[in-house]
Amino acid sequence: MDKSHYSLSYNNSKATPNWVSWCLTSKDLGTASRKPFHPDESLPRGFTQVTPIDYTGGGFDRGHMCPHSDRAADDEMSNETFLMSNMIPQSSRVNQKAWHQLETYCRNLVEHEGKTLYIIDGPAGVGGTGKNGLKEEIGRAHKVTVPAKCWKVIMVLDAAKAGDPKKVDAGTRLIAVIMPNDMTVGEDWAGFRVPVKAVEELTGHKFLSNVPPAIIDPLKQRADTERIPRAKHIRHSAGE
Repeated sequence: MDKSHYSLSYNNSKATPNWVSWCLTSKDLGTASRKPFHPDESLPRGFTQVTPIDYTGGGFDRGHMCPHSDRAADDEMSNETFLMSNMIPQSSRVNQKAWHQLETYCRNLVEHEGKTLYIIDGPAGVGGTGKNGLKEEIGRAHKVTVPAKCWKVIMVLDAAKAGDPKKVDAGTRLIAVIMPNDMTVGEDWAGFRVPVKAVEELTGHKFLSNVPPAIIDPLKQRADTERIPRAKHIRHSAGE
């Protein structure tokens, strides 16, 4: 599904996205306010429209895949990120700690270092641990699969190189993480870094396929090792 400000693959049997993908530039950042969570009425006829109440009492946050703050330039962009098709049941320790810190780090690269990011993320597996213990699904009117893991792949480019796969080179930075969807996760997202290839093996997806294989395949084999500043706790509203 191509939304106005991101794309996603939706899994009706799990009632979550398989993946969500977007490009993050300085023009996407702003101060638009958070919006109410709401069902995705554009899903194909016959598909389950998850509602916000399906997460109520389940012990998991409504975890944005494309985050509100990556689409806060105006109210329309912000509102689109609150579609329930953009959510997964995410442990509060993941959503509000390491996952949130990684999102903030990405925005800092864009805002302060002149980068453009190509981002794709999603869930994997079945069975995560939230505030109410281990669960394979939640939901009141509709059943929503709780993933075992959360993953993200990020390509970091100088803004001047963005949009042209031929400008990706051997020095291009790729960041990939796989986090357990449980209550053990702290603030340090960098400890969950893996090679992009590990995410491909976990999910069965192939990433960044527009880049020539001779360039992208070696990049996928190595984990990011750039030094990351020590994470500072950032006050966070549950459910983002």
